[in-house]
Amino acid sequence: MNRPYIIITSEVTIDGKLTLYRGASSKELMSIMTTEVYKYLHSIRANVDGIMVGCETVRTDDPSLTVRYVEGKNPIRIIPCSTANVPLNASIFSKEAPTIIVTTKRAPQERIEKIKKLGAEVIIAGEDLVDFDILLPELYNRGIKKLMVEGGASINWELARKGYIDEIRIIHLPVIIGGENVPTLVGGEGFKSLKKILRLEIVNHFIIDKFLISEWKVQK
Repeated sequence: MNRPYIIITSEVTIDGKLTLYRGASSKELMSIMTTEVYKYLHSIRANVDGIMVGCETVRTDDPSLTVRYVEGKNPIRIIPCSTANVPLNASIFSKEAPTIIVTTKRAPQERIEKIKKLGAEVIIAGEDLVDFDILLPELYNRGIKKLMVEGGASINWELARKGYIDEIRIIHLPVIIGGENVPTLVGGEGFKSLKKILRLEIVNHFIIDKFLISEWKVQK
């Protein structure tokens, strides 16, 4: 398997939503989580080599993607961004952990140079959109054998449709949001066929402070 082992981890409402509304930060919903639940989330971060979120997540949430609630090393931060338009003042450029911005040949060179000056590495993977067929073997060859993906819905779909997901771990938020256009765990166009859908089997479930945690493996 010439790619990292991929674990998608997310906080999801009972009706499958990631935020209160499209464009909202997921941090608002995550604020209802307890310290012990955050410890669970950060324990996963502490046991992977890399952590990935999309540039839209960086723009709306400004996450640091570091390990804070438990002891452990910070994973390498990996941000796919087809035009390299990630905010230059984002927290992912802090010196607490290495950062890789993954972009494409259509990204402006001037933008790439600005990112490099902030201390981040830049990988070109694809012509117009980030190509995970190119990116994942590259990450594997750099020693990233286990990769945690924390969103968003577009990246989750891209990995799902290509069959690159190995595990999904969900923190179930005991609330209902509603809304037809609110982002869900997996976006994109969808499989639209029972023959193509991604099938999983539950391998563990438990409760932390009244929050259900479920852990799933993808059936290969």
